[in-house]
Amino acid sequence: MSLRDLPSVDKLLSQADDLVAEYGRPLTTEIFREKLDEARTEFRDRAVTPSAADLLAQARARLAALSVTSLRPVINASGVILHTNLGRAPLSRAALTQMEAIAQGYATLEYDLSTGERGSRAVHAENLLTRLTGAEAALVVNNNAAAVLLILSALAPRKGVLISRSQLVEIGGGFRVPDVMKQSGAKLIEVGTTNRTHLKDYKEALDEKTALILRAHHSNFKIVGFATEPTLAELSALGLPVVDDLGSGALLDTAAFGLGHEPMVQESLKAGAALVAFSGDKLLGGPQAGLIVGRAELIAKLKHHPLARAVRADKLCLAALSATLLHYLHNEATRAIPIWRMIALPLAEIETRARAWAAHWGGAAQVLDGESTVGGGSLPGETLPTKLVALSVKSPNVFAAQLRAADPPVIARVVEDKVALDPRTVLMEEESMLVEGVLEALDTVTG
Repeated sequence: MSLRDLPSVDKLLSQADDLVAEYGRPLTTEIFREKLDEARTEFRDRAVTPSAADLLAQARARLAALSVTSLRPVINASGVILHTNLGRAPLSRAALTQMEAIAQGYATLEYDLSTGERGSRAVHAENLLTRLTGAEAALVVNNNAAAVLLILSALAPRKGVLISRSQLVEIGGGFRVPDVMKQSGAKLIEVGTTNRTHLKDYKEALDEKTALILRAHHSNFKIVGFATEPTLAELSALGLPVVDDLGSGALLDTAAFGLGHEPMVQESLKAGAALVAFSGDKLLGGPQAGLIVGRAELIAKLKHHPLARAVRADKLCLAALSATLLHYLHNEATRAIPIWRMIALPLAEIETRARAWAAHWGGAAQVLDGESTVGGGSLPGETLPTKLVALSVKSPNVFAAQLRAADPPVIARVVEDKVALDPRTVLMEEESMLVEGVLEALDTVTG
């Protein structure tokens, strides 16, 4: 065989009406050319040319792969409620409905209906945030890191910001508080030691060039033993504005659900924080966003800083956030917001679901006691009791990989040489797909 045996692009196209109809002629033509180039390269190594049928099959596979986005929905059966790698908080039905309504047409993003003139996107969530938290004003940006960066850039350029050494944290993705402070132009002033920082440490570091005190919440680790830090109220009494980088964004008391107490936004403001920054997609249960609440004169400075435009939230974020905040205002968060439903889910209901799954999956499945975690940089070390469906299979890691290859992918965890699935983090509308996906994977193993 020789290179002359390779079909032309036109010949392949003449046999690929279905591909052209599904993927379009330009892309189909491009893939055929790629496959022919690869065939010529391979011929130099092996002196073999693929048939037209082979090339069509290979092109079909590549076109199918190109047409599947890498950002895909998955079923989270890991038991981690705010799974950072899986997108953290799933949105409520009301949030999804509001996003769709705003996305499919035009909206009053920056338009004032009463005057018929330009308005401000800042108003859409501000009234809800101030009512829920008791703050004078509020601002929404695209994430909490942006919120902290904006605060430091607007209020402390080339000025000192005091922070305890115990709070110089690094969170997921290499985000480090010192790096953000450096980028903002603020001067980092460390006080205290790794495990103990006293109020006098802050007092001794204060001078006329100090602009702020920053407190960063220990969102994903704990310091135990011989450790102490001043309270937020004590820091606020020093006279400088205190910025509380709270991160997790709890508006409900987590202790009421069998967890430890996660600091609440309202508590920080009552303790005297001038500004509180927190996330929208953690314990708030909404979209990715950075929320800043606090004193009106400080929020006004943030709104007018040039960086505010670069980190502003878009219309879909504001739509979902407003719908999420309304759940709190209407006292329906634990019914309407998925992560709070998961947190509040009774153990008896979890066990009922687990046993129903196990009945579908037969002798390979057993129901065991287990633990769910909140995750997402919230409540480090805290767990909730759960019931796991544990699958006894020959190669647990291989089987877990098979579940990830399902459609939709199922994310489980391996516990004591068993593949474990936690009903707490599986949405009710996903159950039938989960059961079928696991059954298919089990049939592959036992078939």
